[in-house]
Amino acid sequence: MRSENRIQRISFLTTISSLLLICAFAVLGDNSGQIEWQKARELLRKEQRGQRLTDEEKAYLERAKQERAAGRPGRARPQGEEGPQRSQALRGKETTGMIPLTELVDEEYQGQRGGLYGNGRNTPPASHQAAAKKELAEVRPLDANGKPSKEDKIVLISLGMSNTTQEFSQFKKMADADPNKSPGVVIVDCAQGGQAAAQWAYPEKYKKVGQRTGKQRLSPWAVMDERIKNAGIAAGQVQLVWIKQAEMGPANLGEFPKHARVLQENIAVILRKLKDRFPNLRIAYLSSRIYAGYAGGPLNPEPYAYESAFSVRWLIEDQIAGKPELNYDAKKGKVESPLLLWGPYLWGDGVKPRKSDGLVWKREDLAGDGTHPSQSGRQKVAEMLLRFFKTDVNAKGWFLKNAD
Repeated sequence: MRSENRIQRISFLTTISSLLLICAFAVLGDNSGQIEWQKARELLRKEQRGQRLTDEEKAYLERAKQERAAGRPGRARPQGEEGPQRSQALRGKETTGMIPLTELVDEEYQGQRGGLYGNGRNTPPASHQAAAKKELAEVRPLDANGKPSKEDKIVLISLGMSNTTQEFSQFKKMADADPNKSPGVVIVDCAQGGQAAAQWAYPEKYKKVGQRTGKQRLSPWAVMDERIKNAGIAAGQVQLVWIKQAEMGPANLGEFPKHARVLQENIAVILRKLKDRFPNLRIAYLSSRIYAGYAGGPLNPEPYAYESAFSVRWLIEDQIAGKPELNYDAKKGKVESPLLLWGPYLWGDGVKPRKSDGLVWKREDLAGDGTHPSQSGRQKVAEMLLRFFKTDVNAKGWFLKNAD
């Protein structure tokens, strides 16, 4: 009798297990419940190259990603394959096949021409360059009241999220130790971890209570004010800013160009707030993200890091086109923004050397999450920033002790 009952229990459990597997496969929307992993990889590469997928292909790829993430019963993981977080954290994508914006001259990316300034150009058009020259001529040492004074300071600040402060703080150490930097240039890192574009643009919507302290986190603008005060400078002395921004979880904002347009709009809000806070702010140098092909999570992976460069470019193009909300010229109406220029362009396609300077992003240049820079990654960005400010025609005049 006991043997018979045992057999019945085993039969019952087997039936239940089979029903659960059938339900799981049904939820996944495939009669066989099996993923063709080669097909999934091809779709993933297609997505990474910026090519559009059909709705059916998107659904199939998403199901493959979910299968890998969940390790569902009834599916055999291909031999040697790891879960996505571990796999990405260890290896990631060494290249994506996407072309740096600086090299995207004769081709397009999803209907967008290349070049930092559009139409394949990596330098400002003549009219904007003339405007930049005029603004830069006004950059000079200022006292606490914002008045010219030979013995006072030219202040450069940063604004951005965690990557920005990690990179800019390294740049500050290098720049302050560089004998060629003008002694009148004061560098203050105002970028902050966890403060992406939306958080800076609308801090009142993103008030968080600290888990440890139980207190509400200060607005990034309040922290900025505190850092500037602690540096012994006044708001009237801030004339230059480096901005590197992104959005958290851009996939939730829609496919390109939707998420890039959101970033563009949020940076525009930030620029107007900056101009209100710092009346003598004349130039904003903008950069987009570093390579994110090794990212193991949704914070800001590829292709979003790559596509953020278009947000920067569209802002500059809008200013060149005379959009009043980005006006920098008092002769044309209310001044809403500093003049916008590209800072260093930081993106390169992983281990594939960039044509202009051989830039590569190796796995060791990124931290464990594949999103934030490691020490070597911070060093790379810091070196690019220092080289930019020492050599760029629109920066070296105020940055160097003895500019040519």
